[in-house]
Amino acid sequence: MAIWNRNSHSSGVSPQRSEEYGIKNDYNPHEYPAGEYPQEGVMVEPGSGQTKLTRGLKSRHITMIAIGGAIGTGLIIGTGAALAKAGPASILISYAFVGVLVYMVMCGLGEMAAWLPLGSGFSGYATRFCDPALGFALGYTYWFKYIIVTPNQLTAAALVIQYWCPPERVNPGVFIAVFFVVILTINYFGVKFFGEFEFWLSSIKVLVIIGLILLSFILALGGGPTHDRTGFRYWKNPGAFKPYIETGSGGKFLGFWSSMITAVFAYLGTELVGVTVGEAQNPRKTIPRAIKLTFFRIMFFYVLSVFFLGMIVPYNSKELIFANKQGSKASASPFVVAISIAKIKVLPGFINGCILLFVFSAANSDLYIASRTIYGLASMGKAPRILARTDKRGVPIFALGLSSLFCLLAFMNVSDDSKIVFGYFVNLVTMFGLLAWISILVTHIYFVRARRAQGITNDQMPYVAPCGIWGSYIALFFCVLIAITKNFNVFTKGDYGSFDYKNFITGYLGIPLYLIMIFGYKLIMREEGVKPMHADFYSGKAEIDAEEAEFLAQQAEKHQNPQGGWFYRTFVSWLF
Repeated sequence: MAIWNRNSHSSGVSPQRSEEYGIKNDYNPHEYPAGEYPQEGVMVEPGSGQTKLTRGLKSRHITMIAIGGAIGTGLIIGTGAALAKAGPASILISYAFVGVLVYMVMCGLGEMAAWLPLGSGFSGYATRFCDPALGFALGYTYWFKYIIVTPNQLTAAALVIQYWCPPERVNPGVFIAVFFVVILTINYFGVKFFGEFEFWLSSIKVLVIIGLILLSFILALGGGPTHDRTGFRYWKNPGAFKPYIETGSGGKFLGFWSSMITAVFAYLGTELVGVTVGEAQNPRKTIPRAIKLTFFRIMFFYVLSVFFLGMIVPYNSKELIFANKQGSKASASPFVVAISIAKIKVLPGFINGCILLFVFSAANSDLYIASRTIYGLASMGKAPRILARTDKRGVPIFALGLSSLFCLLAFMNVSDDSKIVFGYFVNLVTMFGLLAWISILVTHIYFVRARRAQGITNDQMPYVAPCGIWGSYIALFFCVLIAITKNFNVFTKGDYGSFDYKNFITGYLGIPLYLIMIFGYKLIMREEGVKPMHADFYSGKAEIDAEEAEFLAQQAEKHQNPQGGWFYRTFVSWLF
């Protein structure tokens, strides 16, 4: 039994250089999960309780989870609202530009994850390299987001089912209960089962999006039943840019900026690969590879989708205006609008099935993220220690149980009155996803400054962000700007007069809550920010190095041909 003290290992310098700074490094990385530690001053007994995640996610699991997190209803449904507000040129530019921002966020995360793959995710990186208060606020707001978003996805799945089974026949609560039990079971069976399940779900997502891109391309060239070759007709009439709120050039800019905000929230979730690093096999290779491929996948799936969509659906289409009022149903998808314009009758039901698959996959991965996020906080001593306990398969069962309880909030949506209140919660926590990006970028900037101060060169890094620290500065500027202007339309005339106070509160309340958690933590805990020379780069690294060497030795012994051969690696693996 020993009393743990943060100063015993948080110097941030290597064991060989510890004596130079007069620091005794008596921390044993094998006592706790890689790089994570119990609450300061707490009596701990090494080896008491299982608190370590299992590295059961293979390379193909990680790569597909990365792209699966980026492909969701934001692409298959949300693009319609963006097109109706801004026009085809606006959404093409905004989705491409925000795709670059996403890539910079992912590269910064990848650089930190490749050096030290922590089970506590990016909350752990913020605590180590920037400020414990930032790690605390980031962890809890991210957890809040996913314990609200998960039941919202369950509700959306029940609404999609109404396409075949109207609520007059079966209460939506029945389907919510069924989906809840299924995703809880998948997460309980362990990370290997979860990874395999998400791999196949994400593979189907990819195939669906490829099919929609090809269909859109064929329709644009006149391959539909009407043989109407639209080309760039709708870019000329009604136009490439649609004015929004105002007329003229100012209105066109506001339309473009509204599409920028829509694009950001469509991409949210891409960063979830950072939560998987604690359970990834050979993470120093698989995580950077998944992140490097993210850029090409974003350009292929999102940019091509919105490009062809702008060619086959005019922004002033009556069908598109109707679709934007349909919620999560198939009729809400702009691709279904394109299919109806082309007079193809059999595909709406198929699209509805695809939307159901997308929503179910999102609910499954959201519960996973919620459980691992609160596990990471517990492993750092910022949540009850029992939430860091895992079973023999490495599943944080208490963290999973707590997170799954919030899924029962989905039953609020069965009642119309409570549905409105729940909708406010969803609007509130959506901001937390963008604040997570901002926190990751801030942490990466501090990470780079600290490793340079400690003499860790680019050559020593397993992976370095291609755009470096300046890429993070640029992405940080635009993310902050988008966060501030997220609900700019509340200041214009609408249903509540010249100031829409309801959407203002739900849209912006997340920012002061986030700041209150940061400064409240600093006020109560009295912990200072991490100075560059004191950032902890080495605690737990030796254990991860040993795991990596063991994994590579096993792979060499098996003489495996990874990813199915040269053809797969060259032509297919970037996509799947």
